[in-house]
Amino acid sequence: MSEGIALPPVARGTLLDEPARLARLDEALPQIHAVLAGETDAVALQATVACLLWETFVQANWCGFYRCVGESTLAVGPYQGTMGCLRIDFDRGVCGACARTREVQLVPDVLAFPGHIACDDRTRSELVVPVVCRGELRAVLDLDSPHLSGYSRREADAVLALVRETFDAGSIVW
Repeated sequence: MSEGIALPPVARGTLLDEPARLARLDEALPQIHAVLAGETDAVALQATVACLLWETFVQANWCGFYRCVGESTLAVGPYQGTMGCLRIDFDRGVCGACARTREVQLVPDVLAFPGHIACDDRTRSELVVPVVCRGELRAVLDLDSPHLSGYSRREADAVLALVRETFDAGSIVW
């Protein structure tokens, strides 16, 4: 299934209401799982997840991974959207908080988040999910939106489940 996923077209930047976003995500997830089935290369998985979530979350202005490249440093990985920050320390920003705590960060208003890093000044909300494999933090998945409250708790839970199913396997080649 290399042609991507089939979803109804929606203009990039549109903030659908939560039920419509969840329906779109529910339609996309089986297709995403089918595309990822059998792949074990971490970079291929990251690039594909970023691409397919970008297609799914039309409210996103950035969707991608920051990889762990040191004891307390993230570096930009595969993504879709405008240019991301090249490096992020664990003690800075929403991505750093996720990497440091290994907990999902659901931020409805990034301007209210202490230490927020503005890689794109248009971003108003953010969802960041830890990518853990065999107990080791490998990356974070970052979803930004130019809308306040661009992501819901239910979307966060679904993305976390996708990340766990995709990356927390013994067969992944990092």
